[in-house]
Order: sequence, then structure tokens, then C-alpha cells
Amino acid sequence: MTEINDNVNVESQKTEEVQNHEIKNEANTETVVAEEKAKPEIKPIENFNWDLIGKKDDAYSKEERAKLEELYNNTFKLIEEGEVVMGTVVAINKREVVVNIGYKSEGIINANEFRTETEIKVGDKVEVFVENMESIDGQLILSHKKAKSLKSWDRVNEAHDNDEIVKGYIKCKTKGGMIVDVFGLEAFLPGSQIDVKPIRDYDVYVGKTMEFKVVKINEEFKNVVVSHKALIEAELEEQKKEIVAKLEKGQVLEGIVKNITSYGVFIDLGGVDGLIHITDLSWGRVTHPEEIVSLDSKIQVVILDFDEDKKRIALGLKQLTPHPWDALDANLKVGDKVSGKVVVLADYGAFIEIAPGVEGLIHVSEMSWSQHLRSAQEFMKVGDDIEAVILTLDREERKMSLGIKQLHPDPWENIETKFNIGTKQTAKVRNFTNFGIFVELEEGVDGLVHISDLSWTKKIKHPAEFTTIGAELEVVVLEIDKENRRLSLGHKQIEENPWEVFETIFTIDSIHEGTIVEMSDKGSIIALPYGVEGFSTPKHLIKEDGSSAKIEEKLDFKVIEFNKDSKKIFVSHSRIYEDLNKEKEAESKKAKGEKTTKRTKAQIENKIEKTTLGDVTDLAAIKEELLEKEKKTKK
Repeated sequence: MTEINDNVNVESQKTEEVQNHEIKNEANTETVVAEEKAKPEIKPIENFNWDLIGKKDDAYSKEERAKLEELYNNTFKLIEEGEVVMGTVVAINKREVVVNIGYKSEGIINANEFRTETEIKVGDKVEVFVENMESIDGQLILSHKKAKSLKSWDRVNEAHDNDEIVKGYIKCKTKGGMIVDVFGLEAFLPGSQIDVKPIRDYDVYVGKTMEFKVVKINEEFKNVVVSHKALIEAELEEQKKEIVAKLEKGQVLEGIVKNITSYGVFIDLGGVDGLIHITDLSWGRVTHPEEIVSLDSKIQVVILDFDEDKKRIALGLKQLTPHPWDALDANLKVGDKVSGKVVVLADYGAFIEIAPGVEGLIHVSEMSWSQHLRSAQEFMKVGDDIEAVILTLDREERKMSLGIKQLHPDPWENIETKFNIGTKQTAKVRNFTNFGIFVELEEGVDGLVHISDLSWTKKIKHPAEFTTIGAELEVVVLEIDKENRRLSLGHKQIEENPWEVFETIFTIDSIHEGTIVEMSDKGSIIALPYGVEGFSTPKHLIKEDGSSAKIEEKLDFKVIEFNKDSKKIFVSHSRIYEDLNKEKEAESKKAKGEKTTKRTKAQIENKIEKTTLGDVTDLAAIKEELLEKEKKTKK
């Protein structure tokens, strides 16, 4: 019951609140109506200009406003970053210079940028480069140095395009040339572009102000190359034309040694250069032109040839003196001995200077009677004084050949006396071939020992198996061919032919112990007593048990063939037991045949005793048959 009463009370309270709220709303509505009735009545404006909505009233006319805008624009300049403008210095301190360029704020420049300038003061006009319109601090940043650099770069480009002559100050020396200050920029002056003649001392030009031409510009790397030589060459070109026009072949002129190279000398003929090739400096051999001339010296030269178009002039120095061949002794002839100095060495020979400008060639084949191929360096060296014999002499061609082996007698002249056939000699092994050994008995006398004449008993496949190069070898002279300078020699002939004795030892069917030293498909080499070698085919190497003999195996061998002329012995191991078996078989047959004969005789005798005279004819036939059998058995 209590809960019900509470709910009734709550509902009644809510009803009262709603009623009170409605009363208040009605009161507010009446108040608003009363206020609206009290306001004055608003009337619309006649001729209202709707276009002026959102705009301010302009107190100036169009003409007045245009004048004001012009005045404003003239007060502040339109400036962009990266631009070069003119400014006025308004303040200076130890660290900075303040410059007014007509912008909303003054610009700041580092005082170091004016250190190369003359004394700067407030009010001076300077060119500046706008680096930053507004830095982090809101400051205008300017650069006087960059402005000068840009202006100088434009000036250098202008000089290059117009082929203008500019002045520059040589600051210092660098690798390959000089550094030149041109319009405040550092330009490179190559050493070859300083002057028309080679410069040996760059230091004398440092600190000088000279005229130059801008010859090359690299926009990407901001590099400038200048030349002083280009100015001189333009002047000399006209002089060259005049000088070359007056030149004649054979004309003798005086010049100054301008440059020396390994191949010749450049001579200044007074505005035009000529070249003396190294071969035209002297009639004799010249290793380097410095041996004949020196720099800056004055010499007389003769014009050999010239090219007007290319301005090339060939000069000569040796042509001013007579040719040494013309002064050569007229009595000099082939066979005469001369003395000289080795000036050039080559593998094929040596050039000997017997007089200045007169040379003869000694071919390597004329240095020794030996026929072995050798080089000239083995006989002489450059600078040696030697004596030689004239072999050929051609004064017109100015050629001469010499020889030094002719100073000694030819060893082949008395070859029969010194190396008679059949005499024993000691020789030196020089070379090998597949067919023999070349040996030298003495210098200039060579001979051949054929491979077949090396040994009586051994079969030698290559001479290297028998001896070595440089070793001494005992030989016998077998044959002399004086006309072709050939000797046939032998080594085995030092000893008597042992095959005469071997013929009595290695008789047919004789048995000897041997060792298999070499095997092949065709046969094997057998080492026999007394250093003799025999040959056996594979079928003769089958042992009694049916196996084949092996290399290095020691067995008995039977001689089946002996050839003294070809020095060959054929042996067989198989033949030993084969022949033995045949003998045994023959003896067995013989014994069996004898028994049969005895038994037959006994039978005949018994039959004879029993036979009658009528059987005599049959018995005679049987006897003849038995005798035939006995003969066959004996055979």
C-alpha cells in the first residue's frame, strides 16, 4: 500500500510541473508580441546599388590611384634571387657591410669579400648578388664576390666571342703551365702557349702582366684557357710567308738551335722553323743530336727541301762538308787490311767505321770459319777497335763488306793432311739430329757421325741416348768431301768389329742365357752376353707351361738365325723345349721300330722251317716288304 501511495504522489507532482511550464510559455509569447508592436517600421532604400556589397568605398579616383601606384612601385624595386643589382653602402663594421638595394630591408655582406678592394666607405656604389631574399632570421643576404665573378665570367665570354685581346696578371706557376688572373677569374696558360719557342724557365714570367687571347672556355666546369703564343703566331704567319717565298733549295742560311729532340734539331731561321733530321747532322753515326749541336747556338745550315703550303722546311748540316767516301784513299782495294771501330751491332753482323762517315759491314758468317749459327755479340762489342779484310768495295753505291775470319788460314785448305782418312780424332759434340751427331774437330771443321756408326752392338734410336751436347767424343775419319766442306766420321770404328768373334759364339742352335729388356707387339729385345742384343717374336716367347715370358725375365734362348752383315741375331725360348720334345719322340719311334723288326724276323724264320718249296715265292715278297719298312724306320 505504501508503494502505491508513493506512485500516486509522483504522478501528481509531474502534472503540476507541466501545467506551470505551459503557463510560462504563454506569458513569454505575449511579451514578444508586445515588443514587436513597439519597434518602428523599416522602409526599403530607393536606388540601392547592389554591386557595392562586400566592397570598400574608394576615396580616390582612377587617375589619382594610378599616380599613387606608380609612386609606390618606384619606391620598392622588384628583386629576384640570383640577380646582380647595384646597391649603396649604408653601414660598415669589422665583420659586415650593410648595403641598401632598395628592398624592404638592407642586405648583409661579409667584410672579407671587400679585402681585395680599395678602401670602401659609406655611400659607395657596389654591385651585389642576391643570394637569399629572406634568411631564417628574416635578413636579406647579398654577395659582392659572386657579383664580381658573374660579371667577370660574362666579360670573359664576351672577349672569347669577339676574339678580343685581354690583359692578365700571371699569379703563379702550376703543373704544365701558369695561372693567370683575367677580369678577376683564374685562367690557365699552358706552357706550350706562352711563346712560339719552348720555355725552359717559367719563373721569369711570374708577376708579369701580359696580353692574351681567350682560346677555350668550359661552361660546365667554369674553366678558361688563354694563350700568348696565339698573338705571336698571328704576327709570325705573315713573316713566314715572306721568308718561305724567298727560299731556294741548296741555299745556306744561319739559324739558332731552338729545340733538340731524339729524332732531330729545330732551327729558328728568323721567324720560321726548319728541321734537321738526325741522319742529316753528320756523315757518321749519331746516337743523339746533342752530340753535334747545343741549344741556342748559331749554326750554318743548307735547305734540302720545303713545302710552301705546310710551311715545312727540311735542313741539312752534313751537306756543308764533302762526303767522306769522296776523300777515301783511291788505292784502297779488295783484299786490303783496314782498321776501325765497332759503331753498331746487330744479330746479323757489325758495322765498322774505318773513317768518319765511311762504314763497312762484317756479316756474322765472315767472323769465323765455323759453320755454327752465332750472333755478332759473341765476337765483339760496340767501341772495340778491330782489324778486318775488305771483301767487296763499291765506291758508287758507297758500300763495303769486311771480314775478320780471313785474317786466319782456312782450315779446309790442308784438310787431307791434318785429318787423314782412318785417323783417330777427338771432337766436341755440337748438335743432334735424328740421323746422327754433328761434332767439331776444330774451329771451322765440322763432321757428322751417323747414328749407325755410334755402336757395334746397341741399337740407338736417338743420339741423346748415347752422349750429350758439349761432351768430347772419340771418332775416326771415314770420308772427306773438301769441295762441300763435309767430313764423315764414326765412333764405333775406334774398336774392331766384334761380329767376327760373335759369329763363332752365337752359332745356330747354340743356347745362351738372356734377359728381356724391351717388349712390343712385334717382338722383344733380348740382352745376350758380351753386350749383344737379340730379337725374338712373341710366338718364340711362349714358355713350356703355355704362359708368355715377361719383361725383365731371365730365360735361356736358342739362336735360330745369325746375320753378320745386318748385325742381327734372332733367338727363341720356345724352340728349346720344342726341339727337345721332337728328339724324345724320334728316339721313342726308333726304339719301337727295332722291336718290330726283331719280332718279324723270328716269325719268318719259323715259317721258313715249316714252309715248302711252293711257298718260296711268297716268302721272297714278304722279305722285300720287311726290308722297305726297316729302311723307312731308319730314315
